Amino acid sequence: MAQHEAATEDVPGIDVAGVTAWLAERSEMSPPLRFETIEGGRSNLTYRVIDAAGRRVVLRRPPLHGVLPSAHDMGREHRIISALAAAEVPVPSCIGYETDVEVTGAPFYVMEHVDGVVVRDTDAAREYLTPETRAAAAEDLVDVLVALHDTDVDAVGLGDLARRDGYIERQLRRWHRQLEDGRVRELPLLDEVHERLAADIPAPGPVSIVHGDYRLDNLILDPDDGRVRAVLDWELTTLGDPLADLGLLLVYWAQPEDATIPLPDAPTLVEGFPDREALVARYASGSGRDVSQIGFFVAFGYWKLACILEGVYARTRSGAYGDDTSAAEPFARIVIEFGERAAEAAADAGR
Repeated sequence: MAQHEAATEDVPGIDVAGVTAWLAERSEMSPPLRFETIEGGRSNLTYRVIDAAGRRVVLRRPPLHGVLPSAHDMGREHRIISALAAAEVPVPSCIGYETDVEVTGAPFYVMEHVDGVVVRDTDAAREYLTPETRAAAAEDLVDVLVALHDTDVDAVGLGDLARRDGYIERQLRRWHRQLEDGRVRELPLLDEVHERLAADIPAPGPVSIVHGDYRLDNLILDPDDGRVRAVLDWELTTLGDPLADLGLLLVYWAQPEDATIPLPDAPTLVEGFPDREALVARYASGSGRDVSQIGFFVAFGYWKLACILEGVYARTRSGAYGDDTSAAEPFARIVIEFGERAAEAAADAGR
């Protein structure tokens, strides 16, 4: 799988000497260490760390600039992954968490590297998965989501992760506030959708752990059978209505006839992946939950994603991810498109 690599001598966000010393105290990693930035996220920064013997671990830290209050909490993310190691949810094993910003400029945590493939685009889907394993991957990712939502939050020590009431209300407030805090342009459509969603919140379902960004390219898959080896990117995880995860998964689950594709060259456009209706049916069967209000959560998913990507747009434009700010413009356009899809889905859900 192609990744962007950064020379060990100049890795933005990494103090090579500091991280090397930190890992030497907590692991069997043998210097010199090589650092590679892992492609994918536009929020927290992720690096693969490779030692002299070829051993690998993964380091996560906040972006270099533009960190908003309550966002990019490395300690919270580390806590969630550590707790879920005791559940029936595949997660990487954690090595440690560091709060001292003197080590590499920000809090960070390190986890074990999980072998497998991350399917980010159509080329990866065709290269790593057959039509049969694509279907198997879709089924297993739904089953893993059901397992996550069935996890006893108190038993794994996450009962106090967040409030258990008013999840959608809190989410609407959070993302609208974050949109306001990072605003660099006027977006009346997102404000209008926010008002409509706030007025039409369905009765809450059973509270569960909500991943917050559950999608195919946040999973490490076994290329032989398509099964999920690890779920990644827990920074948005909270307690709330599990249908929010399913709704966002459907937003990301692109189909050829879609007017807006949420990810460039979305992997689910490749033959072999089932349609959204099949995902909903499998989730309903496996979880036993009522999914009749899923349309609202699809609308909420589009709106939330638009808010997140507006933040990415603002940070990219400011240079938070490097000096090349030209990558900001595609985000500017797709935020508007997601706002339009959110408005359409909200209107359909209200009928």
